[in-house]
Amino acid sequence: MRKLLHEFVRDRRGNIAIMSAGVMLLVVGCAALGIDVGTIFADRRKVQSAADLAAIVAASDLTHATAAATAVVTKNNYSSSSIVAVEPGVYTANAALAPAQRFVAAATPANAVRVTMQTQTPLYFGRVLTSASQFTINTTATATTTQMASFAIGSRLVSLNGGLLNALLGGMLGTTLNLSAMDYQSLIDAKIDAFDFMSALATRVGLTGVTYNTLLNSNLKVSDIVAAMVTAQTLDNGINAATTALQSVSLAMAGITKTITPSSLLNAGPYGSMTVGQKPKTGVTISALDMLNATASLANGANQIAANVNLSLPGIAGITLMATVGERPVGTSWVAVGSAGATVHTAQTRILLQIQLIGSGSVSVVNLPVYVEIADGTATLNSVSCGYPNLSTSSVQLGVSPGIVDAWIGNVTAANMTNFPSPVNPPAVNIVNLGLTQVSGRAHATMANTSPTNVNFSYADIQAQTKKTVSTTGYTSSLTSSLLNDLSLTVQLGPLGLPLPGIGPLVTSIISGATASIDSLLASVLQSLGVGLGQADVWVTGVRCDGAVLVN
Repeated sequence: MRKLLHEFVRDRRGNIAIMSAGVMLLVVGCAALGIDVGTIFADRRKVQSAADLAAIVAASDLTHATAAATAVVTKNNYSSSSIVAVEPGVYTANAALAPAQRFVAAATPANAVRVTMQTQTPLYFGRVLTSASQFTINTTATATTTQMASFAIGSRLVSLNGGLLNALLGGMLGTTLNLSAMDYQSLIDAKIDAFDFMSALATRVGLTGVTYNTLLNSNLKVSDIVAAMVTAQTLDNGINAATTALQSVSLAMAGITKTITPSSLLNAGPYGSMTVGQKPKTGVTISALDMLNATASLANGANQIAANVNLSLPGIAGITLMATVGERPVGTSWVAVGSAGATVHTAQTRILLQIQLIGSGSVSVVNLPVYVEIADGTATLNSVSCGYPNLSTSSVQLGVSPGIVDAWIGNVTAANMTNFPSPVNPPAVNIVNLGLTQVSGRAHATMANTSPTNVNFSYADIQAQTKKTVSTTGYTSSLTSSLLNDLSLTVQLGPLGLPLPGIGPLVTSIISGATASIDSLLASVLQSLGVGLGQADVWVTGVRCDGAVLVN
């Protein structure tokens, strides 16, 4: 027995067959596992492709993201239950952020969608090792879309009075202007590309290789800004009447050393990090007069503008104007490029009109000081609706709030005009002086919107840069009429303060007779300053709708 055992141990015959059997078992096991792993990877790739496509389609239709994603998934032979989540949110393309931090679900305004899918793939041989018959596949895909618009807020110049515009613009720019009404009309008609203007400005001040944000945040001379407008106007429209008018303004600015920060004029939005000279897809064109008006108001700061106004209005013998234009809210501008949530603002404006009214009877003249303060108006980009594949169906919606109007007849001082942080609440003012007989008066009226008004712009409106006006709602009478309805007159005779019958009604009738002329005067002055009385004009200068793309 021992001999047989010893021979068996020493016997080498059949070793290869035994090892081959063992290796074949391992090979078959690996092949079986490889089939399962290959199937898992192949199915994962298919599911990922479906998730990618669902995210792209959902991002292209953010308002119906879930329905769009579900439709894509079912068309790719997956059940709707395979979609775990469709999450609209905000994607920030910032390389400094970790990929997981670039998308924030449920944040608004949404510009991206994340789609999460979960499916099962069968195991053929792996169930022997795992005791599971299926393997769970989880995939996510995030897609974002570019939906931006460029838009502005201001006031439409319904009528052009060259003398008044020269006085106001010249006063704000610190010079004397002699442009005609035709010159101003040519500036309204001339459209300047904002990025051509900024490139010309950078060249003018010797800034090369900088970003638009660096340029806009620089402290630059107003004279250089106007000169850059001349260059951009010539580049975009050739040499014409508008070029000549701008050149006249530029020559008048020679020697003016006032400086401003152009970021209050323009906001390049997501293009601010681009190098000056590069032009984005979103067009931003601006009326030369609108830009000149906005530049002048920034150059003026809170300085007072004083001018004699002659509009030849019925019932008015003379007008003296004092005006101050405040700063826009910090970090805001008059023109902006951005996505939903971007805002633009008008500047706070105060005017004091010392109006001499032609009297009658015993009252030869009424000196009526009318003070009007208009808070900053605001326009917010509510949404950009991109039409796919026909971009001509795209539209933009703005939410617009005209500035609150606060008006007084009272004793407003020059110090009140420049003290923007403090509201004006003037005492009564003497409006008639007949020696022993004195008439004083005081009145107050307010115009305001309680909520923004939504204004829609079609693609045709955007191409034509159509200006749309939002007026204060629920305000049916003129501002002057409202002031007169609140006017309280006090008539005194000599040091005893005795009333004089008949004077009060006479003064009231003189003022009432000039109501239409005072309204016309207020409108002309405010429009020349780039604001409207209880109104805000808005327009969209361009829209960008890029197809959705996958992001990390």
